[in-house]
Amino acid sequence: MPKDYPRSDRISQQIKKEIADILSSEIKDPALKKISIIDVEVAHDLKNAKVFYVADHNNEEIVKGLKRSLPFFRSLLAKRMSTRGIPKLHFEYDKTIDESTKISKLLDSVIS
Repeated sequence: MPKDYPRSDRISQQIKKEIADILSSEIKDPALKKISIIDVEVAHDLKNAKVFYVADHNNEEIVKGLKRSLPFFRSLLAKRMSTRGIPKLHFEYDKTIDESTKISKLLDSVIS
């Protein structure tokens, strides 16, 4: 009987919730207070996770802050989650909102 909700999806949702909570309550870096977690994709082997975030704009300060905070995120996730191991986190800026805004502006200019 196949599973309707794979383990990687369940872990993705838990990581998303925990990272959002860590960002709102534990992180002191002001640059990281400006980001929101949109989605988390965990590989089927549970070794890597892509964490997609959005911010007012993707600047170097946010990227540096996320790289600096990776060990902190993983250590807090290890304490909060009951899994055997914590996936390696890869933060990626989610460009879909920016792209949809560009497309919307183009469509508005064509219609007007």
